[in-house]
Amino acid sequence: MTETCPVAFFLSDSTGITAETLGNTLITQFPQQRFERHTVPFVSTVERARQVAARIDSVAAAGRMPVAFSTVVDPEIRDVLAASRGFFVDLFGTHLPQLETALHATANLQPGRAHGLGDAGRYRTRMAAVEYAMEHDDGQSVRALERAELILIAPSRCGKTPTSMYLALQHGIRVANFPLVDEDFDRRSLPAPVIPHTGKCFGLTSQPLRLSQVRQERRSATAYSSLAQCTWELRNAEEMYALNGIPYVNSASMSVEEISATILERMELDAVDHEQAGRSR
Repeated sequence: MTETCPVAFFLSDSTGITAETLGNTLITQFPQQRFERHTVPFVSTVERARQVAARIDSVAAAGRMPVAFSTVVDPEIRDVLAASRGFFVDLFGTHLPQLETALHATANLQPGRAHGLGDAGRYRTRMAAVEYAMEHDDGQSVRALERAELILIAPSRCGKTPTSMYLALQHGIRVANFPLVDEDFDRRSLPAPVIPHTGKCFGLTSQPLRLSQVRQERRSATAYSSLAQCTWELRNAEEMYALNGIPYVNSASMSVEEISATILERMELDAVDHEQAGRSR
């Protein structure tokens, strides 16, 4: 990182996840700039805000450009941060008054609503989904497989586990995942526990060279990571998806967020509807 690159601060009175997500979304629109990034969570007092403002001022004094993305809701704390020498992007305060006008209601300005325990039911749903995904990772368990809302299948190292965990943690989706192995391809059949639930299945694939590179990191100089083996597995996996009418996506150049969004859309697993259904069960 160069000494002249701009510095992005993601400021929050809670975990910082929202500020980081929204701020990163904005700065990625400037690919010509390389940002040094700092997430500063739990800015929940005026004293803490003054400390953070001083840190931002020190960056500006060093001749670098600080950009502060804030989701702090308390007006007094926001004012302290906004008075720093950084370029202040108020991700909440800019839009809350407009939303209050549109809804004819007053925001309660409670920190941490997006990622805290404000909605206990939603939190419990997400934690239960994480536990389910961990138990059903990589075909380890077939217990209560009928409760899965999604079953990911793919050759090894195509992204099943991170996608399962992301969908569970972010959206409360109960996901099981199963590897496709040589025996499945030789039989030209899905793993036996999955067959009764084919309608819940979604497949992942990759590019042979990319998959070989990923596998080399795990087990180098083996048949498992060879380009020939990866090519064979991916070709057979895609044939299996087509034969069983299973939708799939190539994960080689996609982030876990993009993969997950594609799955939610194509499998019609709307997060809002899912949460409402979870409360009614």
